[in-house]
Amino acid sequence: MISRNELKVRISQALSQTPADLVIKNIDYLSVTTGEILHGDIAICGNYIIATGEDYHGKREIDGTGLTAVPGFVDAHLHVESSMITPYEFERCVLPRGTTTAVCDPHEMCNVKGRQALEYFLKCSERMIMDLRVQLSSCVPATHMETSGARLTLDDLLPLKNHPQCSGLAEFMNFPGVLMQLPEVLEKLEAFSESGIDGHCPLLQGKELNAYIAAGIRNDHECSTPEEALAKINKGMRVFIREGSVAKNLHALVSIINNFTVSFVAFCTDDRNPLEIASEGHIDYLIRTAIELGVEPALAYRAASRSGAEAFNLNDRGIIAPGHRADIVLLSDYRRCQVAQVIKNGQIVTPELFEQRPPAPSSGFAEKSLIRSKVSAEDFRITSKSAATRVIEIIPSSLITNDLKMELPFDGTEKFALPEKDILKVAVLARHGSNENIGRGFVKGFGITSGAIASSVGHDSHNICVTGVSETDMAKAVNALIECGGGMCAVKNGQIIAMLKLPIAGIISDEPFEKVEAQLRELHSKVVQTGCPLEQPFLQLAFLPLPVIPFLKITDLGLVDVTKFELIET
Repeated sequence: MISRNELKVRISQALSQTPADLVIKNIDYLSVTTGEILHGDIAICGNYIIATGEDYHGKREIDGTGLTAVPGFVDAHLHVESSMITPYEFERCVLPRGTTTAVCDPHEMCNVKGRQALEYFLKCSERMIMDLRVQLSSCVPATHMETSGARLTLDDLLPLKNHPQCSGLAEFMNFPGVLMQLPEVLEKLEAFSESGIDGHCPLLQGKELNAYIAAGIRNDHECSTPEEALAKINKGMRVFIREGSVAKNLHALVSIINNFTVSFVAFCTDDRNPLEIASEGHIDYLIRTAIELGVEPALAYRAASRSGAEAFNLNDRGIIAPGHRADIVLLSDYRRCQVAQVIKNGQIVTPELFEQRPPAPSSGFAEKSLIRSKVSAEDFRITSKSAATRVIEIIPSSLITNDLKMELPFDGTEKFALPEKDILKVAVLARHGSNENIGRGFVKGFGITSGAIASSVGHDSHNICVTGVSETDMAKAVNALIECGGGMCAVKNGQIIAMLKLPIAGIISDEPFEKVEAQLRELHSKVVQTGCPLEQPFLQLAFLPLPVIPFLKITDLGLVDVTKFELIET
């Protein structure tokens, strides 16, 4: 609530009775309400814009000549942990690129550390410069077909529901649970019916989609075709177009953006790492690419700002107009979304501004989180009753996998891979200390011809995932992760050729984002030695254990038929 004295200051500055705190002079600025490019001054008092268009003087002034101002960008859905850096490093990475608000679901860390992870993110959000909105993770674990490190019940979530940085219930990944009307699902939907509930329902359609939306779920970021996206928009759902590091849907969906739909379309990154943020960008990359693909610039900027803000009732931002939050991006090139300067809450974003933040909350509670015995090559033997096999086939740049049915070499007891046909063993190993499960299967599409790769990033329960040609190298990679506390590892001929350590919950680095970017670049360059041609081999591996994305996945309990939502034999 604004005080009477603050109101007087705002009105006085808007009337030019006193100088504004900050004025951007002679600037072109976008009106997201009409799509026009207007010209004049933008005056700011404290955190808010108090005037546009007319001539103003300020205690501090920026010359906007040759620049274009647009509203700060909103990432409508992401997991900060997928950037493999802390929230403090995340904002240092993306805020200078124009992302002033982000709505995050910390369910990656929650699957390892439960409510402590939620509290950690909320503490970070209280101290950050950018506005990090934290949703309460709805599905921890995501399903009953995996072993997570923690479980979040409604009793864990309710005490945090009214936190000022909380933006409702995070993506309801267990859409089969909604349709089956499971009691534990219904109680969460009921408790958050007035707070907002995010969706996650890939390929859902018809009456099942009707039921999912009728349960109070209002958005989805899992659309992969224009037909799917428009069907959901026609039923009143907001669609968040995603461009992450693995799931890349922008090119497929950009055609849905028009004058009618833009209010129901926003942008999100979901899972995007520092390497791609450095080389391509964050939300600025989605804007730039959308415009290159033919979207009217004003519509692209509208989707990236006001539409995302409205989706979460953040009605004080996403527009350059009096009475709205002073989240402004100054562009040197409007069509190419080249960011020259960023203003957040009326403050010019500089390296010095980040240095003024309060100390980051401790993440010590999440260290040493890999708890299991080391393994041997023998642990990856796959016994079976027949040669008939269900094989996971990855689809590059997609979270969806194919379900191949084929026969593999079989000696009557044991089943074997076919590396010459790109069919490798894959395993998921429980690492939270409650059991030592190993789910075993086969995967096609990694292209590895020698060695192995392993990761303790394995959505969403973050058990250890490993694949490769050599069982000995697979064991070497897994044991290296157990020893160092988590990360990503590549092994060839019994030697570790690359390692990225992620000591916080086994999924986050404690290093600056620049160092993580350099380490990722080195990791990817070394993985080429295994023969793997994928751009994001570790992230592709990390999504194999996600049993809420069609069609065939693997967890520490074994293969999962996502369509039937049940465990099956390898």
